[in-house]
Amino acid sequence: MATETPAAPPPWHAAYPAPRNPTPASMTREEVLAMMKQSQAGRDFVLVDLRRNDHEGGTIRGSINLPAQSLYPMISTLYTLFKAAGVKKIVWYCSSSKGRGNRAAGWFADYIEVKGDTEMTSFALAEGVKGWAKAGGEFVEWMDEYDEKHWV
Repeated sequence: MATETPAAPPPWHAAYPAPRNPTPASMTREEVLAMMKQSQAGRDFVLVDLRRNDHEGGTIRGSINLPAQSLYPMISTLYTLFKAAGVKKIVWYCSSSKGRGNRAAGWFADYIEVKGDTEMTSFALAEGVKGWAKAGGEFVEWMDEYDEKHWV
């Protein structure tokens, strides 16, 4: 008697609509680092680390951790908070920014568009935190809780 393999559950994001643009705007790590260096007098951007179970090895300094699985229902609240704080750029990242990072940047860009906001922009960090950490040098100096063993 053959047994059937149970179907894999759908991915967490299947419960939500796909972003209208599957390849949203992105920023390079060099661009983000330059913003960080220039922001000593004040920040008009937010870095959002979307990792949950894979949140290890360190994070980019000053990032907030908001696991992607909890993001979609929070978009309107986040927008309101970011707007009140004068945030102009939101940079989303996960490990590689190929899945969660792009999805979050796309969802948030969709919401910004619906609101008719021409001052705020949503970006995915190209190559994610993995690309940041593996770039070494000055990039890892701008990480909190950096653990080299994780990135080898």
